[in-house]
Amino acid sequence: MLTLAPHVAGAMRDALPVVAEETVVAVIAEVPEYAASDTAETRTNIEGAVQMALAAFVRLAEDAHDTDPGMPHQAVLAAAYELGRGEARDGRTMDALLAAYRIGARVAWRGLSAVMVGEGLDASALAHFAELVFAYIDELSAASVAGRADEIATSGRVRERYLERLAELLLQGADAAALQDAARRAGWEPPATLTAVLVPAVHVRRARAMLDGRTLALTGDLAGDDALTEDDVILLVPDAHDRGRARLLRGLRDAHAVVGPARGWTDVAGSFARALRARAAIAADPLQALDTEAHLAALLLAADPDALGDLRRRVLAPLADLRPLVQERLILTLRSWLLHQGRRDDVAAELIVHPQTVRYRMTQIRDLYGDRFGDPQTVLELVAALGTLSPAEARAFAQP
Repeated sequence: MLTLAPHVAGAMRDALPVVAEETVVAVIAEVPEYAASDTAETRTNIEGAVQMALAAFVRLAEDAHDTDPGMPHQAVLAAAYELGRGEARDGRTMDALLAAYRIGARVAWRGLSAVMVGEGLDASALAHFAELVFAYIDELSAASVAGRADEIATSGRVRERYLERLAELLLQGADAAALQDAARRAGWEPPATLTAVLVPAVHVRRARAMLDGRTLALTGDLAGDDALTEDDVILLVPDAHDRGRARLLRGLRDAHAVVGPARGWTDVAGSFARALRARAAIAADPLQALDTEAHLAALLLAADPDALGDLRRRVLAPLADLRPLVQERLILTLRSWLLHQGRRDDVAAELIVHPQTVRYRMTQIRDLYGDRFGDPQTVLELVAALGTLSPAEARAFAQP
């Protein structure tokens, strides 16, 4: 370490206020992020940090055998670390922080070297002093960079936990006041609506890439629902209603997603519950997102599976004595007839049979049901029982 004579160190200390002031002016003039926040407080903070750092450096360089030079050095490194954390909290970038240090090094060298020249130090001493100044500033900047990085990592983890807690409360259906408070703590701006989406974990990264940045995410194990596993992820997507829903569905192609309805953001628990029911009740096309809005009737009928099974057995009782193959054909024909409102050609096209075959089968059905086939209540029960019946279910029902 270069040892400064007491009178040189004293002259440097006398120059520190001017050097600090010049540093403030240069940083604010040359770094846009500091210029944008140019206040008396900002100037005071920068000036104080510069004076403290340079005073510690001068003390280290001074021939001070009666003091421990390590103490001020550690203190100034700790201060630089805290400065970095503060810069992160104020939202300034790494580039701005490093630019401020580069400017500070330049201004400090210019001011302090002028003092050394005035005190008669030779070129060799000046060169050595320059090396030490810039090495010292590099050490301080490294401490500030570390502080900034640690602050971002810490605040990021804290905010992530706040966002997870908000998602948990939303899925639990917490009251509006608790949700507003949780959103405020997380620094999350509530949207008009939220839409619950179930996505396998393997597809989450791709899905999130096209979603609103305010989208909340919670893994199945954190959600605590028995119908979920750790491979499930629940996404709560902001403002995916009206035209936004079509974009959402297109973006989730091939993601094996189940998309609940859009709800007011404090009521998204209902969207989540419907998505869960739809996944359990509806066979999904793996190439398309399962849109719960397109399956409302099926979801309604699946709400009580035992009741639906009892209803099917009752309304199909007139077919019970037929051979299984005949039962299956008549069940599917009756279903198609009801849904196509008796349009024979449409029924024939769906079943891939001749219209005369449809006519023959419907004659059989009318004979089996008799007067009940014209009863509105019977028609209602038939539509409810058969509307969501798949060919496989019809085949299983017809087995002896």
